[in-house]
Amino acid sequence: MPPVSILLNVLWIVFGGFWMAAGWVVAAVIMAITIIGLPWARAALNIAVYTLLPFGQKAVRRDSLTGRSDIGTGPLGLIGNLIWLLLAGWWLALGHIAIAIALAVTIIGIPFAWAHVKLAGIALWPIGKVIVPA
Repeated sequence: MPPVSILLNVLWIVFGGFWMAAGWVVAAVIMAITIIGLPWARAALNIAVYTLLPFGQKAVRRDSLTGRSDIGTGPLGLIGNLIWLLLAGWWLALGHIAIAIALAVTIIGIPFAWAHVKLAGIALWPIGKVIVPA
């Protein structure tokens, strides 16, 4: 990871990244308590790691990376994402948007605000995404 990404990730953790990553872990734990929620728990943990250290990585659709559709990117993935949206996605996205607004008020916080906006989109629709180096 380049030094600039390391510096941005450290600043990110200090200015809200840690708390949103903790929110993703809480969502993963809640989903894992129910056996049915295990696929969502796995996706939430992957996104929690990405939320903790977003600079130097990006989220892409798994089918665009591998070139083939799978269970998470097909019709079952759509249903899974709709269930996720109702159960946990909306409040995680709301948290990211609230922090983004607070950071965007300051000029120096705009890059972090933009990262939170991108994470809010992922919070709404995480199934079928994979984290790759940027």
